[in-house]
Amino acid sequence: MISFWDFKEMKRIIIIVLLLAAVGNGVSAQWAVGLHLGGNSTTISRYDGGRMDEQYSSMGGFEAGVSGSYRINDWLTVRAGLDYMQRSHRMDRNLNYLDPVYTEHHNHYLLLPVEADFSFGGQRLRGHLLMGLYGAYWMAERHNGVTYWMTDYYVYFEDFDQQREMNEYDQRLVGGVSIGTGLSYAVSPAWQIGLEAAYRYDLTSHHKGNTHLDDPRYLNTLSFTLRVDYKLFNNSEK
Repeated sequence: MISFWDFKEMKRIIIIVLLLAAVGNGVSAQWAVGLHLGGNSTTISRYDGGRMDEQYSSMGGFEAGVSGSYRINDWLTVRAGLDYMQRSHRMDRNLNYLDPVYTEHHNHYLLLPVEADFSFGGQRLRGHLLMGLYGAYWMAERHNGVTYWMTDYYVYFEDFDQQREMNEYDQRLVGGVSIGTGLSYAVSPAWQIGLEAAYRYDLTSHHKGNTHLDDPRYLNTLSFTLRVDYKLFNNSEK
């Protein structure tokens, strides 16, 4: 299981890139604030065991966030933000007599992403390549579906919908890496709009495992968002 605090080498690389870009800065630096919202699809990856009669599939979710960015030069911007993200998935039991049984996990996360934005193009229309790291806090989960209970002769099914209680096997602090792409358009000197697609992969399992079952589970989220950015200050305007 990979810890979020083991990202030292990647953080060093990002710092070196930012320093080199700052040394070669050919345009005035600029601050901006942004707002984004959109939808996503989350899947779950499992390794090293687990129940063989469970099948996981993706579910959609909503996300929104705010960010602050600092444009170092014409091709590089660094930004950090605070995002709310639904990261939901579904589990179905695949034994014949348990086919009706399923659980939908509606997870609510708070993310702190830090990204490098490499851009290219003209003054108005630009393409973007995004790379970064994030830390996340698993705030809550609500789950619903169909469960079962058995007697010697019958299997009974029952619907449920309830808030899940967190326990000692839940890893609520996780971290991961992200990569994305986007297209932006400057509608004025101060305002910019854009579309982005990003893929986030947790490097930390959200399940700690226990003495009876070692079952790491990693969430993967593909997001599509609309961004609006407002440029606060340009040094060239001083």
